[in-house]
Amino acid sequence: MDKLKERWGITSNFQVILIIIVFSINGSFAAWVAKPITEFIGISPEENGWLVYLPIRILLIFPIYQTTLPIVGFLFGQFKFFWNFEKKMLTRMGLGFLFKKEN
Repeated sequence: MDKLKERWGITSNFQVILIIIVFSINGSFAAWVAKPITEFIGISPEENGWLVYLPIRILLIFPIYQTTLPIVGFLFGQFKFFWNFEKKMLTRMGLGFLFKKEN
């Protein structure tokens, strides 16, 4: 746990547990929300085949996950950690222009 605390810049084991819980809940939530969206747009593995269904579902899960991660983090009192995590991840993906540079 000490390596995670050092890497993430946090101080307590309780924070590590909260952060792991947030990642778990948010991943499940994003997958859960993507299912009715794929049904709504009329895509299913039975009708379109798995080779079409899975990539579309994954493409849906990604933005849902990114959007809801800071929200779920906020609910667990870890908004600052997850907001910084999002900014870092999106910057690495080439979307850093979305955030103002802080002086």
